[in-house]
Amino acid sequence: MASGDPQQGSQVACGAEETRGFLDALLRDFPAPLSPESPVPWKAPGTALTQEEVAAELAELAMGFLGSRNAPPPLAASLAHAAVSQLLQTDLSEFRKLPRQEEEEEEEEEEEEAPVTLLDAQGLAWSFFNLLWEVASQWQKQVPPTAGTPQRQWLVSIHAIRNTRRKMEDRHVALPAFNQLFGLSDPVDRAYFAVFDGHGGVDAARYAAVHVHANAARQPGLPTDPEGALRDAFRLTDQMFLRKAKRERLQSGTTGVCALIAGTALHVAWLGDSQVILVQQGQVLKLMEPHRPERQDEKARIEALGGFVSHMDCWRVNGTLAVSRAIGDVFQKPYVSGEADVASRELTGSEDYLLLACDGFFDFVPHQEVAGLVRSHLVRQQGSGLLVAEELVAEARERGSHDNITVMVVFLRDPRELLEGGVQGPGDSDADGRSRDLPSGLSEPQPEAPGRS
Repeated sequence: MASGDPQQGSQVACGAEETRGFLDALLRDFPAPLSPESPVPWKAPGTALTQEEVAAELAELAMGFLGSRNAPPPLAASLAHAAVSQLLQTDLSEFRKLPRQEEEEEEEEEEEEAPVTLLDAQGLAWSFFNLLWEVASQWQKQVPPTAGTPQRQWLVSIHAIRNTRRKMEDRHVALPAFNQLFGLSDPVDRAYFAVFDGHGGVDAARYAAVHVHANAARQPGLPTDPEGALRDAFRLTDQMFLRKAKRERLQSGTTGVCALIAGTALHVAWLGDSQVILVQQGQVLKLMEPHRPERQDEKARIEALGGFVSHMDCWRVNGTLAVSRAIGDVFQKPYVSGEADVASRELTGSEDYLLLACDGFFDFVPHQEVAGLVRSHLVRQQGSGLLVAEELVAEARERGSHDNITVMVVFLRDPRELLEGGVQGPGDSDADGRSRDLPSGLSEPQPEAPGRS
Protein backbone atom coordinates (compact mmCIF):
# COMPACT_ATOMS: atom_id res chain seq x y z
CA MET A 1 0.00 0.00 0.00
CA ALA A 2 2.56 2.58 1.06
CA SER A 3 5.94 2.22 -0.53
CA GLY A 4 9.19 3.88 -1.42
CA ASP A 5 10.41 1.19 -3.77
CA PRO A 6 10.43 1.51 -7.56
CA GLN A 7 7.24 0.06 -8.97
CA GLN A 8 5.60 -0.51 -12.30
CA GLY A 9 1.95 -0.18 -13.21
CA SER A 10 -0.74 -2.36 -11.79
CA GLN A 11 -4.30 -3.12 -12.76
CA VAL A 12 -6.82 -4.11 -10.12
CA ALA A 13 -8.89 -7.22 -10.65
CA CYS A 14 -10.07 -9.97 -8.34
CA GLY A 15 -12.12 -13.09 -9.06
CA ALA A 16 -13.39 -15.87 -6.81
CA GLU A 17 -10.95 -18.40 -8.23
CA GLU A 18 -8.01 -16.03 -7.76
CA THR A 19 -9.12 -15.28 -4.21
CA ARG A 20 -9.39 -18.91 -3.21
CA GLY A 21 -6.08 -19.73 -4.89
CA PHE A 22 -4.34 -17.00 -2.92
CA LEU A 23 -5.79 -18.16 0.40
CA ASP A 24 -4.85 -21.79 -0.34
CA ALA A 25 -1.26 -20.78 -1.07
CA LEU A 26 -1.02 -18.57 2.03
CA LEU A 27 -2.25 -21.32 4.32
CA ARG A 28 0.06 -23.88 2.71
CA ASP A 29 3.01 -21.67 3.63
CA PHE A 30 1.59 -20.92 7.10
CA PRO A 31 -0.37 -24.06 8.06
CA ALA A 32 -0.80 -23.00 11.68
CA PRO A 33 -0.68 -19.83 13.82
CA LEU A 34 2.74 -18.68 14.94
CA SER A 35 4.11 -20.07 18.17
CA PRO A 36 5.73 -17.62 20.62
CA GLU A 37 9.14 -18.76 19.38
CA SER A 38 8.31 -18.35 15.68
CA PRO A 39 9.66 -15.33 13.81
CA VAL A 40 7.04 -12.93 12.50
CA PRO A 41 7.17 -12.63 8.67
CA TRP A 42 7.21 -8.84 8.78
CA LYS A 43 9.12 -6.09 10.53
CA ALA A 44 7.33 -4.45 13.42
CA PRO A 45 6.77 -0.68 12.99
CA GLY A 46 9.35 0.45 15.53
CA THR A 47 9.36 -0.52 19.19
CA ALA A 48 6.26 1.27 20.46
CA LEU A 49 2.92 2.55 19.19
CA THR A 50 0.30 4.79 20.69
CA GLN A 51 -3.33 3.67 20.74
CA GLU A 52 -4.21 6.10 17.94
CA GLU A 53 -1.44 4.69 15.72
CA VAL A 54 -2.25 0.97 16.08
CA ALA A 55 -4.97 0.50 13.45
CA ALA A 56 -3.15 2.26 10.59
CA GLU A 57 0.26 0.76 11.38
CA LEU A 58 -1.05 -2.80 11.53
CA ALA A 59 -3.15 -2.32 8.39
CA GLU A 60 0.04 -1.18 6.66
CA LEU A 61 1.85 -4.30 7.88
CA ALA A 62 -0.89 -6.54 6.51
CA MET A 63 -1.14 -4.72 3.18
CA GLY A 64 2.62 -4.85 2.69
CA PHE A 65 2.82 -8.55 3.56
CA LEU A 66 -0.17 -9.57 1.45
CA GLY A 67 0.95 -7.35 -1.44
CA SER A 68 4.39 -8.98 -1.41
CA ARG A 69 2.58 -12.28 -1.97
CA ASN A 70 0.62 -10.76 -4.90
CA ALA A 71 -2.73 -10.74 -3.14
CA PRO A 72 -5.50 -9.11 -5.19
CA PRO A 73 -5.80 -5.58 -3.69
CA PRO A 74 -9.51 -5.89 -2.76
CA LEU A 75 -8.79 -9.14 -0.94
CA ALA A 76 -5.71 -7.74 0.82
CA ALA A 77 -7.66 -4.69 2.00
CA SER A 78 -10.61 -6.78 3.21
CA LEU A 79 -8.36 -9.23 5.07
CA ALA A 80 -6.45 -6.37 6.69
CA HIS A 81 -9.66 -4.64 7.79
CA ALA A 82 -11.11 -7.81 9.27
CA ALA A 83 -7.94 -8.60 11.22
CA VAL A 84 -7.50 -5.03 12.48
CA SER A 85 -11.16 -4.89 13.56
CA GLN A 86 -10.74 -8.09 15.56
CA LEU A 87 -7.56 -6.85 17.22
CA LEU A 88 -9.18 -3.58 18.27
CA GLN A 89 -11.94 -5.53 20.00
CA THR A 90 -9.41 -7.24 22.28
CA ASP A 91 -7.85 -5.90 25.47
CA LEU A 92 -4.61 -4.23 24.42
CA SER A 93 -3.46 -3.53 27.97
CA GLU A 94 -1.23 -6.64 27.86
CA PHE A 95 0.92 -4.82 25.28
CA ARG A 96 1.44 -1.73 27.44
CA LYS A 97 5.08 -0.69 27.72
CA LEU A 98 6.56 0.79 30.87
CA PRO A 99 8.09 4.21 30.10
CA ARG A 100 11.85 4.59 30.19
CA GLN A 101 13.34 6.93 32.78
CA GLU A 102 13.98 9.67 30.22
CA GLU A 103 10.37 9.43 29.00
CA GLU A 104 9.14 9.87 32.59
CA GLU A 105 11.31 12.97 32.96
CA GLU A 106 9.97 14.43 29.70
CA GLU A 107 6.39 13.82 30.83
CA GLU A 108 7.11 15.70 34.05
CA GLU A 109 8.46 18.63 32.02
CA GLU A 110 5.34 18.68 29.83
CA GLU A 111 2.61 18.28 32.42
CA GLU A 112 0.15 20.22 30.30
CA GLU A 113 0.02 17.37 27.76
CA ALA A 114 -2.08 14.28 28.41
CA PRO A 115 0.01 11.22 29.32
CA VAL A 116 0.68 8.85 26.45
CA THR A 117 0.23 5.10 26.77
CA LEU A 118 2.74 3.25 24.61
CA LEU A 119 2.11 -0.28 23.36
CA ASP A 120 4.72 -2.89 22.49
CA ALA A 121 4.93 -2.95 18.69
CA GLN A 122 6.71 -6.31 18.56
CA GLY A 123 4.04 -8.05 20.60
CA LEU A 124 1.26 -6.40 18.62
CA ALA A 125 2.84 -7.50 15.33
CA TRP A 126 3.03 -11.14 16.50
CA SER A 127 -0.54 -11.21 17.82
CA PHE A 128 -1.86 -9.43 14.74
CA PHE A 129 -0.32 -11.98 12.38
CA ASN A 130 -2.17 -14.77 14.14
CA LEU A 131 -5.43 -12.85 13.85
CA LEU A 132 -4.77 -12.37 10.14
CA TRP A 133 -4.10 -16.11 9.87
CA GLU A 134 -7.40 -16.89 11.60
CA VAL A 135 -9.33 -14.62 9.22
CA ALA A 136 -7.66 -16.21 6.19
CA SER A 137 -8.45 -19.67 7.54
CA GLN A 138 -12.12 -18.76 7.98
CA TRP A 139 -12.32 -17.18 4.55
CA GLN A 140 -10.76 -20.21 2.92
CA LYS A 141 -14.04 -21.97 3.71
CA GLN A 142 -16.27 -19.08 2.63
CA VAL A 143 -15.15 -15.73 1.30
CA PRO A 144 -17.48 -12.86 2.32
CA PRO A 145 -18.92 -10.84 -0.56
CA THR A 146 -17.23 -7.66 0.72
CA ALA A 147 -13.87 -9.11 -0.36
CA GLY A 148 -14.85 -8.92 -4.04
CA THR A 149 -13.76 -6.58 -6.79
CA PRO A 150 -14.19 -2.81 -6.34
CA GLN A 151 -16.77 -1.23 -8.59
CA ARG A 152 -14.03 0.17 -10.77
CA GLN A 153 -10.73 -1.21 -12.06
CA TRP A 154 -7.72 1.08 -12.06
CA LEU A 155 -4.65 1.25 -14.23
CA VAL A 156 -1.87 2.97 -12.28
CA SER A 157 1.73 3.43 -13.40
CA ILE A 158 4.23 4.18 -10.61
CA HIS A 159 7.97 4.64 -10.62
CA ALA A 160 10.23 5.94 -7.84
CA ILE A 161 14.02 6.24 -7.69
CA ARG A 162 16.59 7.37 -5.12
CA ASN A 163 18.55 8.99 -7.94
CA THR A 164 21.89 10.42 -6.80
CA ARG A 165 20.74 11.18 -3.27
CA ARG A 166 22.19 9.15 -0.41
CA LYS A 167 18.78 8.01 0.84
CA MET A 168 15.33 7.47 -0.61
CA GLU A 169 13.01 9.75 1.36
CA ASP A 170 9.92 9.62 -0.91
CA ARG A 171 6.93 7.43 -0.16
CA HIS A 172 3.77 6.84 -2.15
CA VAL A 173 0.36 5.21 -1.73
CA ALA A 174 -1.93 3.63 -4.31
CA LEU A 175 -5.08 2.36 -2.64
CA PRO A 176 -7.87 1.45 -5.08
CA ALA A 177 -9.66 -0.59 -2.39
CA PHE A 178 -10.11 2.34 0.04
CA ASN A 179 -13.60 1.26 1.12
CA GLN A 180 -12.55 -2.34 1.75
CA LEU A 181 -9.58 -1.34 3.91
CA PHE A 182 -11.76 0.76 6.19
CA GLY A 183 -14.99 -1.22 6.04
CA LEU A 184 -16.98 1.56 4.37
CA SER A 185 -20.26 0.16 3.09
CA ASP A 186 -21.93 3.19 1.48
CA PRO A 187 -22.54 3.04 -2.29
CA VAL A 188 -19.78 5.56 -3.15
CA ASP A 189 -16.71 3.83 -4.59
CA ARG A 190 -13.46 5.43 -3.38
CA ALA A 191 -9.81 5.23 -4.42
CA TYR A 192 -6.87 7.08 -2.88
CA PHE A 193 -3.49 8.00 -4.33
CA ALA A 194 -0.67 10.02 -2.73
CA VAL A 195 2.97 11.04 -2.96
CA PHE A 196 5.01 12.21 0.04
CA ASP A 197 8.44 13.82 -0.33
CA GLY A 198 10.45 13.65 2.88
CA HIS A 199 13.34 15.84 3.99
CA GLY A 200 15.74 15.45 6.90
CA GLY A 201 15.03 11.72 7.01
CA VAL A 202 12.30 9.35 5.88
CA ASP A 203 10.31 9.11 9.13
CA ALA A 204 7.78 11.84 8.38
CA ALA A 205 7.12 10.67 4.81
CA ARG A 206 6.66 7.09 5.93
CA TYR A 207 4.35 8.20 8.74
CA ALA A 208 2.22 10.32 6.41
CA ALA A 209 1.98 7.49 3.87
CA VAL A 210 0.56 5.26 6.61
CA HIS A 211 -1.69 7.67 8.50
CA VAL A 212 -3.15 10.41 6.27
CA HIS A 213 -5.67 8.17 4.49
CA ALA A 214 -6.43 6.24 7.70
CA ASN A 215 -7.19 9.51 9.48
CA ALA A 216 -9.37 10.64 6.57
CA ALA A 217 -11.37 7.41 6.73
CA ARG A 218 -11.96 7.97 10.46
CA GLN A 219 -13.51 11.40 9.95
CA PRO A 220 -17.30 11.28 10.41
CA GLY A 221 -17.67 13.92 7.72
CA LEU A 222 -15.95 11.93 4.96
CA PRO A 223 -19.19 11.03 3.09
CA THR A 224 -20.61 14.57 3.17
CA ASP A 225 -17.50 16.76 3.35
CA PRO A 226 -14.51 14.98 1.79
CA GLU A 227 -12.53 18.22 1.56
CA GLY A 228 -12.92 18.82 5.26
CA ALA A 229 -12.02 15.20 6.02
CA LEU A 230 -8.79 15.46 4.03
CA ARG A 231 -7.87 18.78 5.61
CA ASP A 232 -8.50 17.34 9.08
CA ALA A 233 -6.55 14.20 8.19
CA PHE A 234 -3.43 16.18 7.28
CA ARG A 235 -3.74 18.29 10.44
CA LEU A 236 -4.23 15.25 12.68
CA THR A 237 -1.35 13.38 11.04
CA ASP A 238 0.91 16.39 11.61
CA GLN A 239 -0.10 16.56 15.27
CA MET A 240 0.44 12.82 15.75
CA PHE A 241 3.85 12.91 14.11
CA LEU A 242 4.95 15.94 16.13
CA ARG A 243 4.18 14.02 19.31
CA LYS A 244 6.13 11.04 17.99
CA ALA A 245 9.00 13.34 16.96
CA LYS A 246 9.24 14.75 20.47
CA ARG A 247 9.18 11.26 22.02
CA GLU A 248 11.76 9.82 19.63
CA ARG A 249 13.77 12.97 18.88
CA LEU A 250 12.96 13.04 15.18
CA GLN A 251 13.55 16.15 13.07
CA SER A 252 12.27 15.15 9.62
CA GLY A 253 9.37 16.57 7.68
CA THR A 254 7.48 15.83 4.49
CA THR A 255 5.48 17.56 1.82
CA GLY A 256 2.57 15.64 0.39
CA VAL A 257 -0.19 15.57 -2.17
CA CYS A 258 -3.14 13.20 -2.36
CA ALA A 259 -6.12 12.55 -4.59
CA LEU A 260 -9.30 10.93 -3.33
CA ILE A 261 -11.69 9.87 -6.07
CA ALA A 262 -15.14 9.35 -4.57
CA GLY A 263 -17.69 8.32 -7.14
CA THR A 264 -17.53 10.99 -9.83
CA ALA A 265 -15.85 13.58 -7.61
CA LEU A 266 -12.14 14.32 -7.43
CA HIS A 267 -10.77 15.77 -4.18
CA VAL A 268 -7.13 16.80 -3.82
CA ALA A 269 -5.22 18.00 -0.76
CA TRP A 270 -1.61 19.12 -0.45
CA LEU A 271 1.13 20.55 1.74
CA GLY A 272 4.33 21.97 0.29
CA ASP A 273 5.55 21.50 -3.28
CA SER A 274 4.50 17.97 -4.21
CA GLN A 275 1.87 18.43 -6.91
CA VAL A 276 -0.98 16.82 -8.84
CA ILE A 277 -2.23 17.77 -12.29
CA LEU A 278 -5.21 16.55 -14.29
CA VAL A 279 -5.06 15.96 -18.03
CA GLN A 280 -8.36 16.21 -19.87
CA GLN A 281 -8.53 15.54 -23.61
CA GLY A 282 -4.85 16.31 -23.94
CA GLN A 283 -5.00 19.58 -22.00
CA VAL A 284 -3.23 20.01 -18.65
CA LEU A 285 -5.42 21.36 -15.86
CA LYS A 286 -3.49 22.76 -12.91
CA LEU A 287 -5.47 21.90 -9.80
CA MET A 288 -3.36 23.56 -7.11
CA GLU A 289 -0.69 26.08 -6.18
CA PRO A 290 2.29 24.63 -4.26
CA HIS A 291 3.25 26.11 -0.88
CA ARG A 292 6.56 27.90 -1.29
CA PRO A 293 8.00 30.65 0.95
CA GLU A 294 8.10 33.19 -1.89
CA ARG A 295 4.31 33.13 -2.28
CA GLN A 296 3.11 36.47 -0.98
CA ASP A 297 0.40 34.98 1.23
CA GLU A 298 2.80 32.42 2.69
CA LYS A 299 5.48 35.06 3.30
CA ALA A 300 2.94 37.28 5.07
CA ARG A 301 1.73 34.39 7.25
CA ILE A 302 5.28 33.45 8.29
CA GLU A 303 6.25 37.03 9.07
CA ALA A 304 3.06 37.59 11.10
CA LEU A 305 4.13 34.68 13.31
CA GLY A 306 7.55 36.25 13.88
CA GLY A 307 9.50 34.25 11.31
CA PHE A 308 11.21 35.41 8.15
CA VAL A 309 11.73 34.41 4.53
CA SER A 310 15.19 34.85 3.02
CA HIS A 311 16.86 34.02 -0.27
CA MET A 312 19.97 31.88 -0.27
CA ASP A 313 20.18 29.40 -3.13
CA CYS A 314 16.37 29.66 -3.12
CA TRP A 315 13.68 31.21 -0.91
CA ARG A 316 13.67 29.58 2.54
CA VAL A 317 11.71 29.77 5.79
CA ASN A 318 13.93 31.09 8.60
CA GLY A 319 16.93 30.38 6.39
CA THR A 320 16.28 26.62 6.34
CA LEU A 321 13.36 24.96 4.54
CA ALA A 322 12.42 25.66 0.91
CA VAL A 323 8.75 24.81 1.56
CA SER A 324 6.35 26.72 3.77
CA ARG A 325 4.01 23.88 4.72
CA ALA A 326 4.80 20.32 5.71
CA ILE A 327 4.00 17.50 8.10
CA GLY A 328 6.62 17.35 10.84
CA ASP A 329 9.60 19.74 11.03
CA VAL A 330 9.07 20.03 14.77
CA PHE A 331 11.62 22.84 15.22
CA GLN A 332 10.07 24.99 12.47
CA LYS A 333 6.51 24.97 13.73
CA PRO A 334 4.38 27.10 13.49
CA TYR A 335 6.20 28.90 10.67
CA VAL A 336 6.08 25.73 8.56
CA SER A 337 2.37 25.02 8.75
CA GLY A 338 0.68 21.62 8.87
CA GLU A 339 -2.57 23.01 7.42
CA ALA A 340 -3.35 21.50 4.01
CA ASP A 341 -5.15 23.21 1.15
CA VAL A 342 -7.88 21.33 -0.71
CA ALA A 343 -9.72 21.52 -4.02
CA SER A 344 -12.48 19.51 -5.71
CA ARG A 345 -14.13 19.07 -9.08
CA GLU A 346 -16.64 16.76 -10.71
CA LEU A 347 -15.31 14.25 -13.22
CA THR A 348 -17.25 14.06 -16.48
CA GLY A 349 -15.69 10.96 -18.00
CA SER A 350 -13.65 12.97 -20.50
CA GLU A 351 -10.59 13.15 -18.24
CA ASP A 352 -7.48 11.23 -19.33
CA TYR A 353 -5.36 10.79 -16.20
CA LEU A 354 -4.00 12.28 -13.00
CA LEU A 355 -0.27 12.73 -12.46
CA LEU A 356 1.07 13.04 -8.92
CA ALA A 357 4.77 13.73 -8.39
CA CYS A 358 7.33 15.30 -6.08
CA ASP A 359 9.45 18.36 -6.81
CA GLY A 360 12.23 16.11 -8.12
CA PHE A 361 9.99 15.77 -11.17
CA PHE A 362 8.09 19.05 -11.43
CA ASP A 363 11.15 21.25 -10.93
CA PHE A 364 12.49 19.86 -14.21
CA VAL A 365 9.42 18.95 -16.28
CA PRO A 366 6.93 21.82 -16.70
CA HIS A 367 3.23 21.04 -16.45
CA GLN A 368 2.56 21.98 -20.04
CA GLU A 369 4.99 19.33 -21.35
CA VAL A 370 3.46 16.37 -19.51
CA ALA A 371 0.64 15.59 -21.95
CA GLY A 372 2.99 15.51 -24.95
CA LEU A 373 5.45 13.22 -23.16
CA VAL A 374 2.71 10.83 -22.09
CA ARG A 375 1.13 10.76 -25.53
CA SER A 376 4.47 10.08 -27.22
CA HIS A 377 5.03 7.18 -24.85
CA LEU A 378 1.58 5.73 -25.55
CA VAL A 379 2.18 5.96 -29.29
CA ARG A 380 5.45 4.04 -28.98
CA GLN A 381 3.91 1.47 -26.64
CA GLN A 382 0.78 1.00 -28.78
CA GLY A 383 -1.54 2.29 -26.08
CA SER A 384 0.02 0.55 -23.09
CA GLY A 385 0.48 2.91 -20.14
CA LEU A 386 2.11 0.52 -17.69
CA LEU A 387 5.62 1.96 -18.11
CA VAL A 388 4.77 5.62 -18.61
CA ALA A 389 5.83 6.65 -15.09
CA GLU A 390 9.25 5.08 -15.62
CA GLU A 391 9.78 7.12 -18.78
CA LEU A 392 8.67 10.34 -17.06
CA VAL A 393 11.11 9.73 -14.21
CA ALA A 394 13.88 9.12 -16.75
CA GLU A 395 12.96 12.38 -18.50
CA ALA A 396 13.34 14.38 -15.29
CA ARG A 397 16.65 12.72 -14.55
CA GLU A 398 17.97 13.42 -18.04
CA ARG A 399 17.03 17.09 -17.59
CA GLY A 400 19.26 17.33 -14.53
CA SER A 401 17.22 16.22 -11.51
CA HIS A 402 19.45 14.73 -8.78
CA ASP A 403 16.68 14.54 -6.19
CA ASN A 404 14.55 11.54 -5.28
CA ILE A 405 11.89 11.25 -8.00
CA THR A 406 8.44 9.71 -7.65
CA VAL A 407 5.83 9.81 -10.41
CA MET A 408 2.37 8.24 -10.32
CA VAL A 409 0.01 8.25 -13.30
CA VAL A 410 -3.59 7.27 -12.54
CA PHE A 411 -5.45 6.63 -15.77
CA LEU A 412 -9.09 7.72 -15.73
CA ARG A 413 -9.70 6.19 -19.17
CA ASP A 414 -8.21 3.28 -21.04
CA PRO A 415 -4.98 4.73 -22.45
CA ARG A 416 -5.77 3.21 -25.83
CA GLU A 417 -8.77 5.54 -26.01
CA LEU A 418 -6.45 8.52 -25.71
CA LEU A 419 -4.88 7.52 -29.03
CA GLU A 420 -8.08 6.42 -30.74
CA GLY A 421 -9.71 9.75 -30.00
CA GLY A 422 -7.00 11.60 -31.87
CA VAL A 423 -6.68 14.25 -29.18
CA GLN A 424 -3.39 16.08 -29.58
CA GLY A 425 -1.46 17.20 -26.52
CA PRO A 426 1.40 19.64 -26.19
CA GLY A 427 4.21 18.77 -28.57
CA ASP A 428 1.81 17.83 -31.41
CA SER A 429 1.30 20.01 -34.42
CA ASP A 430 -1.97 21.62 -33.37
CA ALA A 431 -1.18 22.04 -29.68
CA ASP A 432 0.02 25.32 -28.23
CA GLY A 433 1.73 23.84 -25.19
CA ARG A 434 -0.44 25.68 -22.66
CA SER A 435 -1.80 24.26 -19.44
CA ARG A 436 -4.99 25.38 -17.77
CA ASP A 437 -5.35 26.49 -14.18
CA LEU A 438 -8.26 25.08 -12.20
CA PRO A 439 -7.82 25.75 -8.48
CA SER A 440 -11.39 25.04 -7.39
CA GLY A 441 -13.14 23.10 -10.15
CA LEU A 442 -16.00 25.61 -9.94
CA SER A 443 -15.33 27.70 -13.01
CA GLU A 444 -14.20 27.26 -16.57
CA PRO A 445 -10.38 27.11 -16.56
CA GLN A 446 -8.41 29.83 -18.29
CA PRO A 447 -5.19 29.35 -20.26
CA GLU A 448 -2.06 29.53 -18.10
CA ALA A 449 1.06 31.09 -19.46
CA PRO A 450 4.07 28.79 -19.38
CA GLY A 451 6.20 29.30 -16.29
CA ARG A 452 7.98 27.52 -13.49
CA SER A 453 6.12 24.39 -12.36
